[in-house]
Amino acid sequence: MKRKLMMDKLSKIVVYFASIFVLFVGSDIIDDSGYVMYCPCMGRFGNQADHFLGSLGFAKGLNRTLILPAWVEYRYGQPRSIQVPFDVYFNVEKLSEFHKVITMEKFMKNIAPVIWPSDKRIAFCYTARGNTESEGIEKSCSAKEGNPFGPFWDTYNIDFVGSEFYGPLHYDIHHSDMAKRWGQNYPPKEWPVLAFTGAPASFPVQLENRDLHKYLMWSENIQKQAKLFIENKLPKGAFVGLHLRNGIDWVRACEHVNHSPSLFSAPQCLGYRNERGKATHEMCFPSKETIIKQVKRHLRKLTDKATSIFVASDSNHMISELQEALKRQEVSVHRLEPGNPHVDLAILGQANLFIGNCISSFSAFVKRERDARGLPSAFWGFPAEKNSNTRHEEL
Repeated sequence: MKRKLMMDKLSKIVVYFASIFVLFVGSDIIDDSGYVMYCPCMGRFGNQADHFLGSLGFAKGLNRTLILPAWVEYRYGQPRSIQVPFDVYFNVEKLSEFHKVITMEKFMKNIAPVIWPSDKRIAFCYTARGNTESEGIEKSCSAKEGNPFGPFWDTYNIDFVGSEFYGPLHYDIHHSDMAKRWGQNYPPKEWPVLAFTGAPASFPVQLENRDLHKYLMWSENIQKQAKLFIENKLPKGAFVGLHLRNGIDWVRACEHVNHSPSLFSAPQCLGYRNERGKATHEMCFPSKETIIKQVKRHLRKLTDKATSIFVASDSNHMISELQEALKRQEVSVHRLEPGNPHVDLAILGQANLFIGNCISSFSAFVKRERDARGLPSAFWGFPAEKNSNTRHEEL
């Protein structure tokens, strides 16, 4: 009898500590409200950042913890995408000031084995992807088909056992009862993880989610690299940051600007309803003359005299052209070598003035960061000149 009582008592103790383990797995508390997971599978960093802010707002609206995905990168000569952990570039604690977050790595290690075992992993998409139905194959999200989809999920050893088509639900939780409908259709107890094949967000970032950028703070390592460059490579004094988007892919994209008034990130300067005009080719791919003219104009307007120019570019930094044109202004022109787009962004965020590309999501990242800190920014070719008989400025 005593032995039986002892065994019962022991089993209760085991159950108690097991429950503690489940609730505080690896020091990460399991969120009974559920989780949002997604693959940032559209575009490069600028696009992924727009999508991240929307996903953060979406997760907040559903009151689910956002699983911070790795950033998807494409390295020259490598056939598969590379996944860089979220916290390599950004501070996770700062995001926690706004909403519940956890890195993908921590979730898969500590939480997934408990609430999202391999036989319960369902991929979410609006509708079936590919032409599976006509081929007599069961409709599917085809979540791992192609690059970067396959490599992204493979990084975390995630395979899906089924697909869930959530249409006609959508991601805009600001203008309807959409958050409530998501909760009704997918209660957390039955669906602890909503794993989307793409970001649950729009591009460009929805206006209501734009200000969330203030919670997106660079990691200590990125901040340190930017600070060292500014202190050691730039002369003392104010500096102007420029973003020049001029690679061949961009040149081709700008050919469509006249037919796409809201191309890419154009709403950042033109407004979400084009209330401040329409996109022009000069905004998208400014001429050398426009660039030099605007730089000179802004140098004259700066309260603190600038001693240098910092240029970030995907192709041609125009270092020699700018140096030649700005001899009289006595400013030096610099770039980051070797190149690092994230450090570029962090440096541009620190400039006394930033001039960027209205259409580019890379520039949009800088503009949002600077807006959050009350720093001035401008755009190439904006506002558009009303006529061609503008005052001549020495080049």
